Amino acid sequence: MSDISEKAKSFFEACETGRGWEGCNKYCHPDATFSAQAGALADICSVQDYTEWMKGLLTPVPDGRYELKFFAEDEGRDSVAAYALFHGIHTGPGGPVEPTGKTVAADYVYAMQFEAGRIRHMTKIWNDTVSLQQLGWA
Repeated sequence: MSDISEKAKSFFEACETGRGWEGCNKYCHPDATFSAQAGALADICSVQDYTEWMKGLLTPVPDGRYELKFFAEDEGRDSVAAYALFHGIHTGPGGPVEPTGKTVAADYVYAMQFEAGRIRHMTKIWNDTVSLQQLGWA
């Protein structure tokens, strides 16, 4: 496995287990950008803010976990993609409503672009509407 694949996998693990920016920053440029075409993430423009958002999601969904389905590197473009399924139940405090006890099973992809061995930009591909409906948040 290449250096950027190793870093991407370590970043993915740290982000998805709620380690926030403190646990993810060593894999990223300090000003790494973020994008997503999802309303729930509309105000997030940096990887730093996204990693903190993921950390915060594990408060209302404390059993949140991922199931990695696909992981690949495009060496010619210094990019790595990870496709996973996020599972969890809204049992904790937080979120837009009181705990619903409802489950989520959300497909998503991280497309990570590297520069000089660190993440420069990340795009999350995710249908947030379906996830929010599953949790009873929409």
